[in-house]
Amino acid sequence: MFEDLAFWVSYITNGKHLTWYASFQFTIYAALLGGALAVIFGLTGATLKNSRFAVLRLIGTIYSSIVRGVPDVLFFLFFPLAFEQAVEWFVATQVCTPESIAAQTSPWPPCREANWFLGTTEYLLLASVSLGLVYGAFATNVIHGAMRAVPAGQLEAARAYGMSASQVLWRVHIRQMWVYALPGLSNVWMLIVKATSLLSLLQIADIVLWADRLGAPNFLPTVGLVHDDWRWRYYLVLFLFYILVTWLSERAFEAIMRRAGRGILSEVPA
Repeated sequence: MFEDLAFWVSYITNGKHLTWYASFQFTIYAALLGGALAVIFGLTGATLKNSRFAVLRLIGTIYSSIVRGVPDVLFFLFFPLAFEQAVEWFVATQVCTPESIAAQTSPWPPCREANWFLGTTEYLLLASVSLGLVYGAFATNVIHGAMRAVPAGQLEAARAYGMSASQVLWRVHIRQMWVYALPGLSNVWMLIVKATSLLSLLQIADIVLWADRLGAPNFLPTVGLVHDDWRWRYYLVLFLFYILVTWLSERAFEAIMRRAGRGILSEVPA
């Protein structure tokens, strides 16, 4: 029994498993930053859709309509690559000389000096921005509908008190909008959490990638077969992790909705 216990303790505390445990932070960071950016993009898009200027309304409508139709996987593959190559192209216009361009053997970047080596941090930031852009389009529709749900009489009363348009927007309209928007934003947040399973597409050694590696049949000539295909066990751990995140998120949004509804005497969702 003690030999079995020693085996399991050494197995789950080896270097690769410790790296797997550490990779959980990538999922949390990407979800939190992506969620914050989604709210920012959503507020911006909803403000544009509510603008009195037709051009701004068109921009907001195009953003919320087109981006929502782009598959997450395609956006994850396109945006970071396009951003990376755009930066390299700009740097190339500044540092590349005809001689360095002629000496370059690969088709991209134009010269070696313009090559931008991205690490996990950079890819994680690009992934978060991708999440924010995609789900910001969903948040735009949620926030836009919530802003339309605020009783018009309260906005008229604020204008009658002499508030400027910006004061009405930020102190009354957006302040009360949150009560109507939070139920929909909670769904957007859960979509973002689920989408973090795509981080491995950006060369990030995330929890899904490590689960696949650690669960695969592991054979070492010196010790023989350590284990057969255990991937389902590692995927079960991820399954439980996402259920825990879902439960904690629901409790957090319930608390936020109670806090946001204080002092608002209108027909709002319970």
